[in-house]
Amino acid sequence: MGLAELSLAVGAPKSSLLGILRSLVRVGYLAHAHGLYRLGPRSFRLAADMLAVRRFPNLVRPVLQDLHTRTQETVFLVQLDQVARRVTYVEAIDSPNPVRYTVPTGTTRPLYVSAGGLMLLAFQDPAFIDAYLRAVPLDPLTPRTITDVGKLRQRLQTIRRDGFAVSIGETVPGAAGVAAPIFNADGSVTAGLLIAAPIERFEKQLPLFKRWLHEATSIVSGITQGPAPPEEPKQPRSRAGRAAGR
Repeated sequence: MGLAELSLAVGAPKSSLLGILRSLVRVGYLAHAHGLYRLGPRSFRLAADMLAVRRFPNLVRPVLQDLHTRTQETVFLVQLDQVARRVTYVEAIDSPNPVRYTVPTGTTRPLYVSAGGLMLLAFQDPAFIDAYLRAVPLDPLTPRTITDVGKLRQRLQTIRRDGFAVSIGETVPGAAGVAAPIFNADGSVTAGLLIAAPIERFEKQLPLFKRWLHEATSIVSGITQGPAPPEEPKQPRSRAGRAAGR
């Protein structure tokens, strides 16, 4: 479309619209040639990103279902809301156990507490983390919630190194969770998988939960064409275990 046609279409004066169009051409959202404007490469990239976000939960669902079958606990797909600076529970499959942990889909929580929030916060760039810790008060949700900025920074470093965030009774008394990141193609993290359960069952199964979670996030990171999550440290097997494995 030409300038005159665009002016009629959007109801803006040509003089005002021209400056906007030139800015959009400069940053790649439009292309201009022979007096006509067309969508530029960044517009197509934006559309692709929007479609990917809408398709993402459907792509992850089979992996989430398999993780649920293995663990028999509640599993979640969690995503980062960068504007609100909170974690959102996007998809959930509840545990079949009569006593279980559950959160309605769409629930949001602060990033500084809960396994999903801590995991997402730990894998953001330092500037995001610094701005977040300066702006957000660390109000306790339970007596176990970390409210000291220095201790929280150390916790985030440990999570980034280990590839897992574990939260036991820090968000809801009696409930625990472990979360691991899903890597995007550029190495960033905006989502992850979470296993949540009552503390008693959780602590008994945590080593297995970590292994299954690592396998699941590795599969999803492959779907998103991101790098594989950090290798899970191998646990030494007992003599009986080595004999059984032969």
